[in-house]
Amino acid sequence: MEYTYLGRTGLQVSRLVLGTMNFGNQTDEPTSYKIMNAAIEGGVNFFDTANRYGGTFGAGITEQVIGNWLNQDPQRREKIVLGTKVFGSMMDWPNHERLTALNIRRALDASLKRLGTDYVDLYQFHHVDRTTPWDEIWQAIETAIAQGKVLYVGSSNFAGWHIATAQATARERGLLGLVSEQSIYNLINRSIETEVLPAAEANGLGVIAWSPLNGGLLGGAIQGQESGDRRREGRAADDLEKHRSALIDYEKLAAELGLSPATLALSWLLHRPGITAPIIGPRTPEQFVTAMSAVSVTLGTETLERLDEIFPGHLTAPEEYAW
Repeated sequence: MEYTYLGRTGLQVSRLVLGTMNFGNQTDEPTSYKIMNAAIEGGVNFFDTANRYGGTFGAGITEQVIGNWLNQDPQRREKIVLGTKVFGSMMDWPNHERLTALNIRRALDASLKRLGTDYVDLYQFHHVDRTTPWDEIWQAIETAIAQGKVLYVGSSNFAGWHIATAQATARERGLLGLVSEQSIYNLINRSIETEVLPAAEANGLGVIAWSPLNGGLLGGAIQGQESGDRRREGRAADDLEKHRSALIDYEKLAAELGLSPATLALSWLLHRPGITAPIIGPRTPEQFVTAMSAVSVTLGTETLERLDEIFPGHLTAPEEYAW
């Protein structure tokens, strides 16, 4: 496994992030344990979750699964950089959502209880709060840091100007501010290249890419359709048809390189400037093994240029839309 620093911090994290959204939902608890064990054995030290994860089994279930696993061996907590998130509603009642000082206090304490730990390494704002002022948000975070419950703070799904505003208000309070941004980013969806990536770089944030396979389209969708392995319906089927021509070329390139489409997609992200790590969200141990192979792949200039031809990217603003 390779490691890098998270943004402008001195914190070392693996070049792959273990995403846990499926744990306790699509992936049962024993299988979730196997995947987390495999992650530790493979050198992955960066685990990502959220208080809302749990799917139909209920928000908070995923954190509970991770907490149960951590409690089996106290050394596990010391081996991982643990990140969770706050924003979404945890109950149908006022003040149990968003980034208010009250909700941050409640949500953080509840996450810590479910995770079975007294601190989180990275506490992430799952979405921008358009109502709560940044002074209130940072005041709540200052308190959590002083209490030793939070070490670093990150954002998720922020626009470039949200990052800039958050950092400006943090600096006014003498805070480190955001150290990471978690955004959707993959070969098909490259919109963050316009403003989010430049804003993150300018403000010292490491970028964590979620949905690196764009809902599975970059994981061999054409091959799977031809073999009948997976049927897609609704929006997924529409997206497949929309990108069919590019995906055919993409999967052909992967075959020429002797790589699985999923490995190629992850490896491309690892070659992108400013990207700390993509989040992998395996449902099975086998999927985890496939994802791990991306770290050891080196893509040449010709391959990277060919990928840009198949899935064109974006220029940095304002060149993307003006001179």
